[in-house]
Amino acid sequence: MRRKVVSAADAAALIKDGDTVTTSGFVGIGVPDELLAAVEARFLAHGTPRDLSLVFAAGQGDGKDRGLNRLGHKGLLKQVVGGHWGLIPQVAKLAVDGHIKGWNLPQGCISQLYRDAAAGKPGMLSKVGLETFVDPRQGGGAVNDISTEAQVELKELNGEEVLFYPAPKLTVALLRGTTADEAGNITMEREALVIDNLAQAMAVKNAGGVVIVQVERLARGRSLAARDVHIPGILVDAVVVARPENHMQTYKTAFSHAFTNRIRPPSGEIPAMTLGPRKVIARRCAFELPVNGVINLGIGMPEGVAAVAAEEGILDHVTLTAEPGVIGGQPASGLDFGAAVDVDAVIPQNSQFDFYDGGGLDMACLGLAQADAHGNVNVSRFGPRLAGAGGFINISQNAKSLVFAGTFTAKGLHVSFEGGKLEIKQEGEAHKFLSNVEQITFAGKRAARLGQPVLYVTERCVFRLEKDGLVLTEVAPGVDLERDILAHMGFTPVMGEIQEMDARLFADGSMDLRRELLHLDMPERIALDEPTGRLFINFEKMRIRSEEEVIQVRDQVEKVCGPLANRVDVIVNYDGFHLDDDVANAYAEMVAGLQERFYGTVTRYSGSAFMRLKLGETLRGPAHIYETRAAAQSYLDDRG
Repeated sequence: MRRKVVSAADAAALIKDGDTVTTSGFVGIGVPDELLAAVEARFLAHGTPRDLSLVFAAGQGDGKDRGLNRLGHKGLLKQVVGGHWGLIPQVAKLAVDGHIKGWNLPQGCISQLYRDAAAGKPGMLSKVGLETFVDPRQGGGAVNDISTEAQVELKELNGEEVLFYPAPKLTVALLRGTTADEAGNITMEREALVIDNLAQAMAVKNAGGVVIVQVERLARGRSLAARDVHIPGILVDAVVVARPENHMQTYKTAFSHAFTNRIRPPSGEIPAMTLGPRKVIARRCAFELPVNGVINLGIGMPEGVAAVAAEEGILDHVTLTAEPGVIGGQPASGLDFGAAVDVDAVIPQNSQFDFYDGGGLDMACLGLAQADAHGNVNVSRFGPRLAGAGGFINISQNAKSLVFAGTFTAKGLHVSFEGGKLEIKQEGEAHKFLSNVEQITFAGKRAARLGQPVLYVTERCVFRLEKDGLVLTEVAPGVDLERDILAHMGFTPVMGEIQEMDARLFADGSMDLRRELLHLDMPERIALDEPTGRLFINFEKMRIRSEEEVIQVRDQVEKVCGPLANRVDVIVNYDGFHLDDDVANAYAEMVAGLQERFYGTVTRYSGSAFMRLKLGETLRGPAHIYETRAAAQSYLDDRG
């Protein structure tokens, strides 16, 4: 082991010209900055190593100088295959300017390819990337014109289109852990994530390459608990002890016990958001959270959904996840993104993407940079600025439901809130809803064809994806449709039945979302009026998304009507009501059962023509559905 512990400079000397290097990290978590700094220093001093090929999955940088930005020198790199480029502008500029070859592939696919490379497999088949810019018919993920070698191929399997991603041939791994013992075993007890370290080390070792691991401390041989070892010593060729400044837990936090998940911090560790466009958007997205569901929150605007969920007291009723392997708890934001507090588990990144790709996500909330009339979304390329897709394609393509979150315009937008209304003080210079997006990171036509539920949430309006494209469904109170929305769009959306966004979104204080999502207010919604003997059911702005919620309605009606000697007449308010298609049949059966057991005459009302039509199609037997409560009540009064 004494020979394995080397200086950073000696470790850098192990890398030869032309090597294919893979690195660990997610934003600033697990990035081997000591090793990257040594490689940079050796190149600048001696002109070697040069012409390296770089393969990385998650973005690894601070948007300035750290992380993979240290490799952003002409001659050092020859080509790069990466998942997210937005945090490494030094390297991205080399690719955009044509100084190196570059490809942007889905983060999850690269992560999973490490395992395929370790196992000696030729690559993997996946539907991830179809009909996006990664599809060979739309560029194959190439960043520039000189990147002509195919990194992804279109195949047909059992009559279906799939993509084949060849496994990379890796010769050097630059990884990071916490402690190394004298046998080279590596633990990660002070790291916020485990990412893909094991798979990367295996891939390189099995290819006869060199595995170098940066740690912060050394331990005596065989003194580490075997179950704590994430990279076995048989895979490790060299160990470098890092300086503290090059081994921060994240690029924002030097060290937090809460991010190791070995303690659970007090509630409120991540503060509540102040009222502004970001919070309004996060709040509206939070209304879509499926109770007991598994959710992914993307970087940027969606990060606020976690803060809103915590503020509203519903974190215990949803499972939030992040793509590098965090399950449960509350994800952090900014340069802490990827870490989380109070989590249930931290698993390898490639396993997390297995779960995502297989349909494990009940909902995903992702950023919105550009959208067009077909529902296509671009978050990856904006003229000369290369952001990269990261895990966006894996997540957006496979989540059961999807919410895109972003301000309606960008660069200079200023708004104010007063009396539950939104006022636009200054419009943003950059429009986001365009006639055509610059690059397709999410394929709207494919999602619509497959029936994936998709919402596009902004601070002033909400769109829904239908087969005909984007449908405008909600507008904020105080906003003028023509002046504040349509005038800033590159296309005219389909005009659905436009509702007003909930005024609670624009006011300080709790929205009482917990009561609403958990239906704790059911006794208030379903109550008997003693003087008239009528049952009033108030489903205003209520959403039924699961059979469990259908049962909650049934149970409350039974509780109220069960003790009664006679049948009751019923008035039901369906204003703003939403019934998911997946449970429409179960809901209809429940209503039919209650009518048979307890109800006399039933009248219903909704101001939405669409809802009246849907209820008429869903409910069995004659359905008296009116536009107003007065009309519904009048019908009962006339029947006397």
